[in-house]
Amino acid sequence: MSLIVEQSVLIENKLGLHARAATKLAKLSKNYQAKITLTVETNSADADSIMGLMLLTGSQGKEVLIRAEGIQASQAMSAVIQLFSDKFDEDE
Repeated sequence: MSLIVEQSVLIENKLGLHARAATKLAKLSKNYQAKITLTVETNSADADSIMGLMLLTGSQGKEVLIRAEGIQASQAMSAVIQLFSDKFDEDE
């Protein structure tokens, strides 16, 4: 059975979805049996694509819609939201 969950978050870290943040998110997304997609405004990217995430131009203050689909969708969503909450573990 495939579960689908969606949630919106705000990008709070100063540099947004830059290379380091995108890399952390891509690595995290590969730990789950779920397809994770991020949408900023009208652009979408798979969470496991560093370049795709960077092309979203997700800057501080922008809203991101996170969609996870798969048997571990809930766990994946929790982990991604935690990463955003932790501001990608960046010193600001």
